[in-house]
Amino acid sequence: MLLSILVQAPPIWVVFPFVSLLLMIATGPVLFPKIWHHYYKQISIGLGLLVGLYYIIVLNDLILPVETLAEYLSFISLLTILYIASGGIFLFVDVESKAWVNIAFLFLAGLLTNVIGTTGASVLFIRPFMRINRYRLKPYHIIFFIFIVSNVGGSLTPIGDPPLFMGFLKGVPFYWTMLNLWAPWLLAMAGLLTIFYFFEKKNTSLDDVDNSATYTNKIIVNGKRNFFWLFLGISTVFLDPNIIDGLPHIAYHGKKLSYLRELIQLSASFLCYRFADKKALQSNKFDFDAIKEVAFLFFGIFLCMMPALQSLEVFAHAQGNSLVLSPSLIYWSSGFFSSVLDNAPTYLNVFALILSNADLSINSVADVQQFMNSEGVNLLKALSVGSVFFGAMTYIGNGPNFMVKAIAEQTGVKMPSFGKYIFKYSLPILLPILILVGLLFFL
Repeated sequence: MLLSILVQAPPIWVVFPFVSLLLMIATGPVLFPKIWHHYYKQISIGLGLLVGLYYIIVLNDLILPVETLAEYLSFISLLTILYIASGGIFLFVDVESKAWVNIAFLFLAGLLTNVIGTTGASVLFIRPFMRINRYRLKPYHIIFFIFIVSNVGGSLTPIGDPPLFMGFLKGVPFYWTMLNLWAPWLLAMAGLLTIFYFFEKKNTSLDDVDNSATYTNKIIVNGKRNFFWLFLGISTVFLDPNIIDGLPHIAYHGKKLSYLRELIQLSASFLCYRFADKKALQSNKFDFDAIKEVAFLFFGIFLCMMPALQSLEVFAHAQGNSLVLSPSLIYWSSGFFSSVLDNAPTYLNVFALILSNADLSINSVADVQQFMNSEGVNLLKALSVGSVFFGAMTYIGNGPNFMVKAIAEQTGVKMPSFGKYIFKYSLPILLPILILVGLLFFL
C-alpha cells in the first residue's frame, strides 16, 4: 500500500484503533468467543470507518482513505477469484500420511508458490494437504503450511509473494529474486521441514487408525475447468495501469487507480462459481464463510493501519539520506513491521527509505535500476527476505495466513488463537530460523 505523503504524521493516538483491533483479533476468540464471532464484523467495520472518517473530517484528507479503499478492493478481489477458483477444484492425493509424504508435499507446494503465488497456492493446496492427514490432522500441520506455503516458499519470484511483486512493479528485475534469495530460501525451507519432521514423529494419532486401509497412490482431480479461472486470476495481477500504458483507469490526484483488473476478477469470480463443478464444490464443502471473514477483518485492518503506515512513510522521507542503513537493520526492521502490518506496504515504505537515503526515488524506474547496480543492493536483499519471511509471524502478516486459518477451522480443526499462534509456534519455531538467516546473510 503506497500511501500519500502529508506534511506531518497523524497524532500517535490515532494508531489506537489499529492496536485495539489487533488485540481483539488476538483475544476475542479466547476471552469472549460468542461476542466476538457474533459482532466481529461490526467491530472491524466500525473501527475502520472511525479512522477513515477522522481522516476525512478532522484531517480534511479524502485522498488517503480513497487510495486505501482502492487498494483494499484490489486485495479482496484477487483473494475472491483465487478462493472460488480453488474451491471448485477437488484435489485428492490418495497416499498414506507419512512424514516423508508430508515433507515432500510441503516442499513441492512451497516451490509452486513461485508460479501461482502464496495466495493461489494456499487456497489450492490446503484442502488436499488436510485430506492426506485426515486421520491425524493437528493444528501444527496447518501452522507449518502457513510458514512454508503461505510465506517462505514464495520468495524466489515476484509472483511468489506480494512484497516482491511490488518491487517488480517498481523496476526490480524479474529474475533478481531467484538469483539473490535462493540461499536464504533454501536454509529456511530446510530448517522448517526438519523441525516439521520431529513434530511428525511425535504425532502418534496414526496408531489408532486401521492399518488395513489401502491406498491407490493416485491423484484425483475434479473441477479441472477451474484451473482456467485460477490462471486468469493470477494473470490479471499484471494489469496495472501504472505499469502498462493505455489501460483504463481512474486518474486521482496524480495516481492511476485500477478498476479493469478488479472488474475482471470479480466477474470471473461470479462466472467461476456459476459454472463450477457442483460435485467438486460439495466434496470441498465449499462455502463463503472464510472469504467473508477475511473481507470484513481486512476492511478494518486496511483503514486502521493508515496512521501506522503513514507515520513510517513520513519518517522515511523526513530522514532523507541522514540514516546509516545496514542489511541487519533493514532485515529486522522490515521483518518487525511485516509481522504486525501487511508486508507489501511495509516493503514499499522501507524500500522508499532505502532509495531516499541514496538520493533516489522509488517512483522512478531509472532510479531503481541505478540502485540495482550499486553496492546498496544488499539492503534490498535484506528487505525482500525480511518482508516475506516475517509475514508468517502472525495471522495478519500476509493475507493468505488468515485465509488458511479460516479454511482449516471450517473443517473442524481447532486453530490456535492469535496470541497462541505467536507464543507456541512463531516465537519458538520460526524465530530461531529467522535469527539464523539474519546471522548468516545480513550481519
